[in-house]
Amino acid sequence: MSRLTFVSQDRAQATVDSLYLDLERRLIASPPGQCPVDIVGSFLKLCHAQTCGKCIPCRVGLGQLENLIDDVTEGRATMHTIDLIEETAESIYLSADCAIGYEAAEIVLRAVRGYRDEFVSHVQTGRCHSESFEAVPCNGKCPANVDIPGYIALTGAGRYDDAVRLIRKDNPLPVACGLICEHPCEIHCRRAMLDQPINIRGIKRYATVKAGKVPVPKAGPATGKHVCIIGGGPSGLTAAYFLALMGHEITIYEQRKQLGGMLRYGIPSYRLPREELNGEIEDILSTGNIHVFTETSVGKDVSLDEIREKFDAVYIAIGAHTDKKVGLEHEDAEGVISAVEMLRGIGDDIMPDYTGKKVVVIGGGNVAMDVARSSIRLGADVTIAYRRRREDMPAQVEEVNGAAEEGCEILDLAAPVGIEVDENNKVTGLRVKQQIISNVRRGRPAPKDSSLDEYVIPADIIAVAIGQNIEFQLYQESGLPIHWGTLQAEEWAGFKDFPGIFSGGDCVFGPATAIKAIAAGKVAAANIDEYLGFDHKIESGVEVPAADPHDRIPCGRIVMKERPVAERRDDFTLMEQVMTDEEAAQECSRCLRCDHYGYGAFRGGRSKRW
Repeated sequence: MSRLTFVSQDRAQATVDSLYLDLERRLIASPPGQCPVDIVGSFLKLCHAQTCGKCIPCRVGLGQLENLIDDVTEGRATMHTIDLIEETAESIYLSADCAIGYEAAEIVLRAVRGYRDEFVSHVQTGRCHSESFEAVPCNGKCPANVDIPGYIALTGAGRYDDAVRLIRKDNPLPVACGLICEHPCEIHCRRAMLDQPINIRGIKRYATVKAGKVPVPKAGPATGKHVCIIGGGPSGLTAAYFLALMGHEITIYEQRKQLGGMLRYGIPSYRLPREELNGEIEDILSTGNIHVFTETSVGKDVSLDEIREKFDAVYIAIGAHTDKKVGLEHEDAEGVISAVEMLRGIGDDIMPDYTGKKVVVIGGGNVAMDVARSSIRLGADVTIAYRRRREDMPAQVEEVNGAAEEGCEILDLAAPVGIEVDENNKVTGLRVKQQIISNVRRGRPAPKDSSLDEYVIPADIIAVAIGQNIEFQLYQESGLPIHWGTLQAEEWAGFKDFPGIFSGGDCVFGPATAIKAIAAGKVAAANIDEYLGFDHKIESGVEVPAADPHDRIPCGRIVMKERPVAERRDDFTLMEQVMTDEEAAQECSRCLRCDHYGYGAFRGGRSKRW
């Protein structure tokens, strides 16, 4: 008889493991707008099923919590029940023997304290605090509420022009978003329950390429109203486009040489070619009634008071174009540059020569990756220094991986502590302190100093990419509400005490994504139109193909291909390749048409106009 035996995984456990993977996919694909009390009750039941039964708090307590939450969702609870849920959960959290018990209790505690009003609403009214109108998960997660199942169906049917027209109903920058959108729509794609989310951005890119030049709709009859837009970035351009279609006359004041905002001055052309961006801006301006004044600074070339007197409404969409300082000694030394300024120069085709130079980039966001990858293309030897772990970088995973593939050295857990200079105040290196990962704070493990000595990364240029700020002083002096460096506009883009003034985009919610800025411009356009006394409707006039009832067989996701690393790292030509016809047809066929089936049909499917 042997002392030990090797135990292979039995069939039951293998099946349970596969069920856990299926459950994980379902949780990830959970659509927005579900009853939060129901969700926490479901989590609790799952946790209770995992208990070993050893300790009473876990074995008995979690069961009691289940009953109490069931009372809430089934209409048997009183206000005292909510207090009892919190007390019971806290007691289990403090006394359970293992993580199964105290983490389950902590989930309930976070829920009852985080959205207590939902529990109260169930007790007092028998339903959720607010009903969900997000019938289709991808539409609900798209900030601009683009009709995603609609344009996927049109693309699959070969109606590429109509697909672009349908996108433009909500987003006048389909070409740009087909290349650089961070695709939040994919987060809750129900296809993930079967296999993987649909490559929504890739399909959009394919449709715009196949469609080519699609004329924009004609502007409506002139209204006699004149709207000023301060800032010609994605948010300002979106507002201008929709307001022009409504018949209003638009004037755009842009501080830079060209329109585009961060699409031009923050995203390098290897991700968004300038000819593609210029073509899309030309399409927007072709609506008519849009007058553009570039290299015009509000507050310097034209006053805000003058604008308010001259125009019927004003939309402030100035973006975030100033860099944050790293706060180190010698930050003003020769060779320390702003990531924002570097990308701004590249946006105006001013290409510095970094051949043979050592560039160190401080930061871990998308801007840091853009600067690093641009520096590689300018001939530099690049190192990225980031104080947290690589997996904690806020940049998109594909951007981080792309930077590494192209030759950027990524030093994570390396916190900048000083800038080394020579006798002429010229940069020679970045001094960093090795970090060790520590306790989780605000959802991410925080770094702390390790016991290792500081070391120096040799550098000829140090690019600081740790965030961007808003130039808000002019608007603060005018009395507009400012908080933490951003304009405090209402969710409808206006200001309660300043009729006729609206604001949106990065200057309101801080540096964010292009699609979020576009959404803000759309909201502003609708509410400016209403403020001016109109009720114009924006629609595409496109009929979407009927849903195909064929079976949905699990199928892999098409991944966008890129030019070979050795080729793309030497130029600023577009690196991403468009889907083939075969790939696009297959990817379009994976759509489950949530606008037609399930809750989408119950809610009436799509919104044809706004």
